[in-house]
Amino acid sequence: MISVTLFPGRYIQGRDALARLGGECARLGRRAFLIASPHPRERLLPAHLPAIQEKCGLVVETFGRQCSDQEIQRLLQLCAQAGCDLVVGLGGGKTLDAAKAVAHLAQLPAVMVPTIASTDAPCSSVCVVYTPEGVFQRADILPRNPDVVIVDTQVMAQAPARFLAAGMGDALATWFEAESCRVKQAPNIAGAVGSTTAYALARLCYDILREYGPTALASCAAGAVTPALERVVEANTLLSGLGFESAGLAAAHSLHNGLTALTPTHAFYHGEKVAFGVLVSLFLTDQRPALMAEVYSFCESVGLPTTLADLGLSGVSDHDLGLVAEKTCAEGESIHHEPHEISPALVVGAIKAADAMGRGRKKTGGVARSGLAG
Repeated sequence: MISVTLFPGRYIQGRDALARLGGECARLGRRAFLIASPHPRERLLPAHLPAIQEKCGLVVETFGRQCSDQEIQRLLQLCAQAGCDLVVGLGGGKTLDAAKAVAHLAQLPAVMVPTIASTDAPCSSVCVVYTPEGVFQRADILPRNPDVVIVDTQVMAQAPARFLAAGMGDALATWFEAESCRVKQAPNIAGAVGSTTAYALARLCYDILREYGPTALASCAAGAVTPALERVVEANTLLSGLGFESAGLAAAHSLHNGLTALTPTHAFYHGEKVAFGVLVSLFLTDQRPALMAEVYSFCESVGLPTTLADLGLSGVSDHDLGLVAEKTCAEGESIHHEPHEISPALVVGAIKAADAMGRGRKKTGGVARSGLAG
């Protein structure tokens, strides 16, 4: 069988890496259309504008907070009106996805500059599109990956630590989903099977999170760039991006998509919902109790959700869980890459089991004991 592995054109990471943006833009174009999240535009961009504009023309537009078809079209029109020949995304995952979509539709190079290590969106060719209200609509697979990804770890260290933890939640899914795809020989984002490289990077992602996750989180809380922070930022951004795209997705991301059907979850980050999706997938795929305990312990150590209440769904009804399960199991969802039987009823049961174990561990200080999860 043919395998395909996908990469961004260039990945740059380190303290003060943002200083490279002007040069990278000049290498690819003469006038950049920079789409910026509101906070980075106000707090981060002004200090770097003069250096960027020395090397490349720049038009800045604020992102409208939701990567919807309407927002993508608005930005595309502004980019065309400004006569830009390059698109730059500066901000979080939805901002970067919108920038990738605009670059694709305008047939221009794309530079991604994440300001939080909360998702693996910067490196991938995937653009997740939501409704204006924030409900998952679809995932578009673009024909190319970003040309450049610039990750300034000093910027990451200054962001709230919750963003880094959410990124670890997203990255946590990488190996579990890759392993399911490897066993089933399910397709990756390119529609081919994963390579040995992709599966190995997915495993490395998981190993780095387990070893350095809590230390990196402490570093971020202190605003300090440390080797542990560098490793986890790389795992969240590069390894997770390469792993999910080249090895494949499975249940955890489908569960995220299903959870977006319930409005209370919109207050939580993508990676937080994915992390709970990983816990649910452990039950769906009949994982060993020791591995389950390991993953729950990791989530607890970095503050990721382990119960429905952690996602604002305390007292959620069976009807609403059924809506989540139906959306999770919709035709075309990656949960069907799992090498196990999948149905909405099984998903509801796994959600309830994952929640029960999470609640039981909270009662017993992180130690699961039979009969204490009710």
